[in-house]
Amino acid sequence: MPDSPFSFILSATLLLVISTASQAQTANVALQQPATAVTAERQASLRTELPFDDDRDFAESQRGFIAAPDYRQILGPAGNVVWDIGRYDFLLQDQDYDSIHPSLQRQATLNMNYGLYEVVPDLIYQVRGYDLANMTVIRGEQGWILFDVLLTRETAAAALAFVNQQLGERPVTAVVYSHSHIDHFGGVRGVIDDEDVQSGRVNVYAPAGFMEEAISENVYAGNAMSRRASYQYGNPLTPGPLGQVDSAIGKALARGSSGLIAPTIVVSDDFEEHTIDGVRVVFQNTPGTEAPAEMNAWFPDHNVFWAAENITATIHNIYTLRGALVRDALSWSRQINEALYRFGQDADVMISSHNWPRWGNERIQEVMRDQRDAYANLNNQVLNLANRGVTINQMHNEYQVPQSLQQSWSVRQYHGSEFHNSRAVINRYLGYWDGNPATLAPLSPEDSAPLYVEMMGGAEAILPRAQTLFDEGRYRLAMEILNKLVYAEPDNQTGKDLLAATFEQLGYQYESASMRNAFLTAAQELRHGVAAAGPARGTSPDLARAMTTAQWWDAVATRVDSQLADGMAFKINFSTPDNGEQFVIEMRGGTLTNISGYRADDADASITMNRSAVDQVIMGQATLASLLVSGQGQVTGDVDVLQQLASVLVEFDPVFEIMPGTR
Repeated sequence: MPDSPFSFILSATLLLVISTASQAQTANVALQQPATAVTAERQASLRTELPFDDDRDFAESQRGFIAAPDYRQILGPAGNVVWDIGRYDFLLQDQDYDSIHPSLQRQATLNMNYGLYEVVPDLIYQVRGYDLANMTVIRGEQGWILFDVLLTRETAAAALAFVNQQLGERPVTAVVYSHSHIDHFGGVRGVIDDEDVQSGRVNVYAPAGFMEEAISENVYAGNAMSRRASYQYGNPLTPGPLGQVDSAIGKALARGSSGLIAPTIVVSDDFEEHTIDGVRVVFQNTPGTEAPAEMNAWFPDHNVFWAAENITATIHNIYTLRGALVRDALSWSRQINEALYRFGQDADVMISSHNWPRWGNERIQEVMRDQRDAYANLNNQVLNLANRGVTINQMHNEYQVPQSLQQSWSVRQYHGSEFHNSRAVINRYLGYWDGNPATLAPLSPEDSAPLYVEMMGGAEAILPRAQTLFDEGRYRLAMEILNKLVYAEPDNQTGKDLLAATFEQLGYQYESASMRNAFLTAAQELRHGVAAAGPARGTSPDLARAMTTAQWWDAVATRVDSQLADGMAFKINFSTPDNGEQFVIEMRGGTLTNISGYRADDADASITMNRSAVDQVIMGQATLASLLVSGQGQVTGDVDVLQQLASVLVEFDPVFEIMPGTR
């Protein structure tokens, strides 16, 4: 608990994945095990079953290649490595790895594209392999129009510099943010600055709701999302055949600095035409798809369709393992269908913010229809099964992707998976309860596991049986009993090691990069424990300024320990004169609430502080108390209420335990 008022940091609110990635640990490879004979046999079988004869993706991914830079790393100002594509060069050895699902290895190899590519002659180019996303560069009449500007300032600056080196120096005349995820806008300060925008030289376009969604998704559960993101992206894993190999839509996340420049033009209509530096663009708002605020684009004079992240080279997440609101698979399918019939009938080229383009109308319509059908089938078939009595705890074992769709590489399960996506759909419609009262208020795993272990005869009975199941390649059954043992006896290292080995083989077998990373990261933590975290990382100045004061107070409220706060009752007037805002902050019923636009006459205390000073608190550079002491704010009334509030705020552990016995 803090020892002074408001000594908390809202770290990792938007840099949730980056902050965790910066703490990546090196695996003790000596304890990792290769693929077993069972896993190797399964992978060999898949190499004969999957449509590897369809190699169109390889030709498309290489089409238009102009040049690759003479460097494999991108460095930060302090010489720190921000990006290193060379860590994945093992994928270029033309070798099949039994520790990687053959389909995932194929995708990971395709994502090794690195350099500058021409998509439409003398008009559209892409820089790929500089970050998780692509930067798309369009030749306008006066300069470059940039669609999506990567995750970090460093990678974006390097990408633009390489474009200018290869194609000739031109100014940036416009930036387009396709959607509200940070890997598409975080690098903006590597390509433009505030003066570019304020002078009117550069306009920044974004879909309706962009600013709110860019900040809000990760604010309230940011600490938990950061921790879980290390499992989804495999940040603690060393890249290699036994470790992290891909992130489905790109290799990995760059580890640099991110920022945000607010859009100057917000696209608000369903379909809205703009002429940007002489190039006609029709934007299609697609809210509620891959992001809550997202837009496609159509270039009518060139028959080019930009699919943002709504259509990539994989099925995406309906539920993302890091944690986020469940997405709407049916709406996603409908938006693709709308684009197919409005633009896809005439499209000659389809590009997106990840993976690689498609050429030719027949090919484009094929991919669009496959993606449309995959999301619709997921929604409709899960509901079909649910209406026949299949529950959320059974759905992932019952739902199957139709065989016809399984033969399409573009809708394989690299990012999302049928396992977690099918459960997401039923959760969206029916919630987490399966209808059985026994699961309505179940025991926590650490409370129920001892009884299971006792009834199974203890560790002496479980370990030999689990070893037999492991040796037979029945990994999910071995996992079931070992997981109970580890929860019941978190210090049983033999059990943890065998569970880690079991997780490892399952991770090798999964096609989904997210699931592979989760299983292998859990295995590593079971063997070595959770790596110590570095100092908490605050958000950037741009993101701090973009966070509303109400969002900040809402996030503070999530840190209140209700049991400690129960019985407290006070009101605080909080005003920020530089932007004219005022709030009433009220503690009652063990809960902190805030309301904007009001002032309480009976407030116990009043705080006046410029919003520009509050930004320092959001970034973790100061506390509210230190700012008051330094004279950057004033407080009147009963200052003891500030100490009361501070006494019930908890600091979140950025590396809280996920697997038992790992701390």
